[in-house]
Amino acid sequence: MRSIIKRIATGPELSKDISLEEARDGMRFVLDGQVDPVQAGIFLIALRMKRETDDENKGVLEAIREATCTVTAPVDEVMDIADPYDGFNRTLPASPFLPAVLAACGVPAVSHGVERMGPKYGVTHRQVLRAAGLPVDLTPEEAAACLGEPGIGWAYVDQKAFCPKLYKLTALRTLIVKRPAITTAEVLVGPVRGRQKTHLVTGYVHKPYPRIYAMLARQAGFDSALIVRGVEGGVIPSLRQTGKAFYYHDGGEEQSLEFNPADLGIDQPVRAPRIPGEAVREGEENDEVVAHFDTAVVAKAAAEAGLEALAGKSGPTRDGLICAAALCLRHLKCHDSLKGAADAVREALDSGKALERIQRPS
Repeated sequence: MRSIIKRIATGPELSKDISLEEARDGMRFVLDGQVDPVQAGIFLIALRMKRETDDENKGVLEAIREATCTVTAPVDEVMDIADPYDGFNRTLPASPFLPAVLAACGVPAVSHGVERMGPKYGVTHRQVLRAAGLPVDLTPEEAAACLGEPGIGWAYVDQKAFCPKLYKLTALRTLIVKRPAITTAEVLVGPVRGRQKTHLVTGYVHKPYPRIYAMLARQAGFDSALIVRGVEGGVIPSLRQTGKAFYYHDGGEEQSLEFNPADLGIDQPVRAPRIPGEAVREGEENDEVVAHFDTAVVAKAAAEAGLEALAGKSGPTRDGLICAAALCLRHLKCHDSLKGAADAVREALDSGKALERIQRPS
């Protein structure tokens, strides 16, 4: 680690890149607690400050995957929903309910995350699902079993369950303040896999990230990936403007897709559900935006809006679920068009099938 730090932490002009193997070893040292926390922090922030190379990102990801408990679900294919672990603080997230909607459409799906993470400390999947009375403390094995259970077909699994070593770094990451390479890699570990194929769905804000996510998704063994320009970097795109996504199939090169919410029968004046009582913070996501509200209150509001959407109430939460689920179904080639996919999602919502997926005990 001393050798690694000497090379990567020498300033903007003299810092040197390290190999994939060295990045993997450095991250292993951090995860295993084999180095002083000061060295661990320097390792992570020095990589960030000089900008991680592809090999360095791959090495960090490999080390985290080695420390992850990965389970195969009793289904052929799984869709992995990977939203930002630091949550949402400009909008009311609908995506915690996306796996249940996909399951109602015949696609086993899993999401994952943490209770709370910087630098945003926003509302997370775990917080929303817990507020809705849904299980958030499943083991990876229990989550995988839910995907194969008739009438359920979806689950949430927490990082503290599938990668305890990484979860234990939460306090260190709080002290680091800025996003380390871990933030990019952790959403790509894929703790629950399909017997034949596993598909990644994640979001981005900044333009360089689709290529990086696609590269790391291949490295992590995802058979396909859908990378959506989403609100706050999540998997649900804006509901009021032309959307963009990148994707690949069978490990191939990524391609781009543009779409208009109107093509899916969506007409909304807002880009996403608003946080009650809070002015929507417009603009690009940045590292300085921190939640200034009671996340428990917002999580409860998101849970109520999600349950109402599954019960048939119209509005931006329902439209967000329709849009994101339609993109997923079209990506999996379940339908020939986004409009056809959106209609199938509406049928799953209107018929009560999606609501049934969260009413069964797991």
